[in-house]
Amino acid sequence: MNPFSTPFFAQSWRQKKLMQYLLPASFFAVELFAFLMLTDWDAGLRLNDLWPLAFAALWALVLSAFLWLLPKTVARICYGVFYYLSLLYAAFQTGYYLLFGQMMWLSDFRYADEGADYASVLLGYPIGWWLGLLILAALGVFLLWKFPDWYHTRWEMKWAASLMALAVVALLALPQLVFFCDYRALQKGSEADQLAAGDYGRMQSAEAAYKNLFNAHRLYQVCGLNQMFCKDLYAHGIYPMTPGYLHAQRKAKEQLRQYLPGHADNDMTGLLAGKDVILVLMESVDDWMIGNHTPTISRLMEEGINFTQFYTPAYGGVRTFNTEFCINTGSFLSSQGGYAFDYVTNHFDQSLAFRLREQGYSAKLFHYNDPAFYSRGEFTPALGYEEYVYFRDYVTEEEWQQQQYDDTLLFENEVLCDEFFREGQNFNFVITRSAHLGYQYNEVLSWWGLQKYPQYYEETDREETNCALLKARLVDDMFAALLEELEARGRLENTVIIGITDHYTYGYRHEDGTTDIETLMELSDVDHELLLEKTPCFIWSADLQPMEEDKTLNTSDLLPTLMNLLGVKSSYCYLGRDAFDPGYDGFVPFSNGSWISGNLGYDAAENELFTLDGSTLAPEEAYVSAMHLRVQAFVQANNLILKSDYYKP
Repeated sequence: MNPFSTPFFAQSWRQKKLMQYLLPASFFAVELFAFLMLTDWDAGLRLNDLWPLAFAALWALVLSAFLWLLPKTVARICYGVFYYLSLLYAAFQTGYYLLFGQMMWLSDFRYADEGADYASVLLGYPIGWWLGLLILAALGVFLLWKFPDWYHTRWEMKWAASLMALAVVALLALPQLVFFCDYRALQKGSEADQLAAGDYGRMQSAEAAYKNLFNAHRLYQVCGLNQMFCKDLYAHGIYPMTPGYLHAQRKAKEQLRQYLPGHADNDMTGLLAGKDVILVLMESVDDWMIGNHTPTISRLMEEGINFTQFYTPAYGGVRTFNTEFCINTGSFLSSQGGYAFDYVTNHFDQSLAFRLREQGYSAKLFHYNDPAFYSRGEFTPALGYEEYVYFRDYVTEEEWQQQQYDDTLLFENEVLCDEFFREGQNFNFVITRSAHLGYQYNEVLSWWGLQKYPQYYEETDREETNCALLKARLVDDMFAALLEELEARGRLENTVIIGITDHYTYGYRHEDGTTDIETLMELSDVDHELLLEKTPCFIWSADLQPMEEDKTLNTSDLLPTLMNLLGVKSSYCYLGRDAFDPGYDGFVPFSNGSWISGNLGYDAAENELFTLDGSTLAPEEAYVSAMHLRVQAFVQANNLILKSDYYKP
C-alpha cells in the first residue's frame, strides 16, 4: 500500500501544511518569543545560549505528534489547552523577568494577585513584548479555527508514535550533551574564566542548575520553558508526595546539624539587653537616597551602628517578603521555589519574635496593608507575633481616606499609637509603605507626597529620581515622628531602633518599563550591577557609641547579630552569623551562585570576577574555588532548612 495515497495525504496542500508545519511551529514560536525576551543580548549570543531552542524544537514535535494520535475533536481541545497554557506561562515568565530580572517557579504564581496594585507598570513594557503576545494569541485562534481534518491509518499512527518516541528519547538525552558542552566551553575558556569558575562542581554550572534547581532563570538557560515547567512540577509538586521525600528530609536535618555554626559571646554581647525593640523594614529606601533628604535616618545611622557593607540578596520569587522572612527567621525563602505560605505549618521557634517573647516581650507587627497580602495574617502568628496590626482596623473611614498613604499615621492616630506604646516590654516590627514603586508624578502615593512637598517637582531633572527622593523623605518623616513620640512618652533611653531596607530601588525605570540599571549604578556610585544589592542597615540606641561596621554582611546575619546585642541566649543555630563574631569574615551569597567577599565579587551570570574598588584583580585560585563551594553549601543549607522543617522539636 502506498502511504501517500491515504486520506491523510490526500488532503489539500494547505491542510497538510497547516497540520505538518503550523502546529509544531506554533509551539516553537511561543518558546522563541520567550527566548527573545529572556536572553541578555548585551552580553552577546554564544552557541551554548541556544540550548533552549533545541529543547523547544523537540517539545514542539512531542506535543504535535501526541495531537496527531488523537481524533480531531479531542486534538483540537488539547491543542487549545496546551497552546494557551504555554503562552500564559511564557507571558508571566517574560513579564516577570523584564520587571525583576529573574524568573518564577510555579509556586510563585500564587503571588501574582498580590502584585495587582502595581499592574500599571505593564503599560511601560516594551512594544515588542505586547506585539509578540498579541501575534501568538492570534495564531492560536487561527489554528483553532482552521484546525485540519485528518484520518488515521495504522501506518500514520506508527509514524506519529515513532516521531514522539524519538523526540522523548532526545529530550532525555539532550541534557547530558548540554552538560558536556558546558564543561568543554569552560575548559576552552580563558585563564580568567577558568579561575572564576574554579571547581567544575560550582553551583552555577548547567548540570548543577538542572539537577538542583537553584535558580529558575539559570534552569531556563539550560533547557527552555517546557522542560523547565516539567522539572518544576515534578520537583515541587509530585516528588514531595513520595516516600523518598521523607527519607530526604531526615538526611537533610543531619546535614544541617553538621553545617550550621554555633555562637560564642564577644565584646558586644548583651550591650542592648533589656531594651524595647523597634524593627523597621524600610520598603525600597536605597543607599543613594540617604542624605539631605533623610535627615532623621542619617542621624540615626551616624549616632548608632552603621553597617556600611550590608546586602539584601534576592531568594525565592518575591523581594520584600524574602527580606521580611529572613530578618524574622534567620534564613531566606527557598531559591528552589515554594510559596512561603506552604511552610506556615513549619516550626519557627528560632524566630526573633518567639525568642523575645520567651524573654517576656510582647511582639506585634504593624503595617498599612491588608493581612491577606503575602498571607501575613496567617504568617504573623506562625512567626511568633501576637497580632498583625492592620492600620485600617484602628482608624475611622475619614482618617483612612485622608492619611492611608502616610506612614506617620501610626503615630498620629491615638488608638494606633497607644497600641504601639502599650505597657510592658515591647518588640514592634513596622513595615513602611511610602518609598514603594512607582516613581512617577501621577502615581497615587507620589501625587499625595507632592501635595506635602511640592519642591520635589524640581529637585532634579529626572522625574523618577524626584519621586524616589520624595518617598524617602516620607519614610524619614515616620522616623522623626517615632523619635518625637518616644521622647514624649519617656521611652527614648530604653529603646533600640533597627532600620533595614528590603531591596534596592528596582522600580526605577526606563520609559520602556525596564529597570534603569545604568542610572541606578550612577546614583549608587558603583561600577557593577551586583553591587546595587547593597542597602542601608543600622542599629540605634541613645547610649550607643557611634561606629561603622565595614564587614561584608547579608540579610541572614541580622538576626544572630540582634540576638547577640540583646543578650538573648538561644539553643538554636542560625544560617547567618553575628556581625561582631571575630571569627566571621562576612560574605554575601546570591542564589544563582554569585558572591561578594571583602573587596572581591563574582558574577555567576557573566562568569566574571571583579573588585569592588576597581583595583587590579589577583585572587588566588584556591580562594575563589573555596568561595564557590562556600556559596553552594550556603544556598543548599538555606533551602534545606525550610524543606526539612529543621527547627521542629
